Amino acid sequence: MTIRSYQGITPKLGNATFIDPTAVVIGDVELGDDVSVWPLTVIRGDMHHIRIGNRTSVQDGSVLHITHAGPFNPDGFPLTIGDDVTIGHQAMLHGCTLGSRILVGMGAMVMDGAVVEDDVIIGAGSLVPPGKVLKSGHLYVGRPVKEVRALTEKEMDFFTYTAGNYVKLKDKHMAEGYGE
Repeated sequence: MTIRSYQGITPKLGNATFIDPTAVVIGDVELGDDVSVWPLTVIRGDMHHIRIGNRTSVQDGSVLHITHAGPFNPDGFPLTIGDDVTIGHQAMLHGCTLGSRILVGMGAMVMDGAVVEDDVIIGAGSLVPPGKVLKSGHLYVGRPVKEVRALTEKEMDFFTYTAGNYVKLKDKHMAEGYGE
């Protein structure tokens, strides 16, 4: 099953949400309107909650999980993602907070307790270490990430363009009878 309940909690889907039949969404997960979840993605809210905003795209092979509450982290960390976020292929997001209008590059990792403010690009293959804060309006790259420069106006416009493009693409897939 693409959508699975866990411990009596079933994922909640917004309007016109697309989940590819090969993806899996488990437990305490809420997806906003026009969210797209592409092939072989895992979104697992089994020990804390996951909230994903409107028009966010989670691309192929990505893994989204949380940090559980326990003796080393009494409150744990949920995973929270804002609106108009594009999460590139095979990204891993774990118990972190992402604002809105963000591009997470392919293969990037954002770790426990990290906070990514609005309007940020994280380069492909980058690693955002636990607890790191990425300030709004910048490009970050590397393992671990370092601030490289301020974003250009063209890059800032790209966030809503790419989010809208993925809304159109998921609508085409849904029109052909695929996804939830």
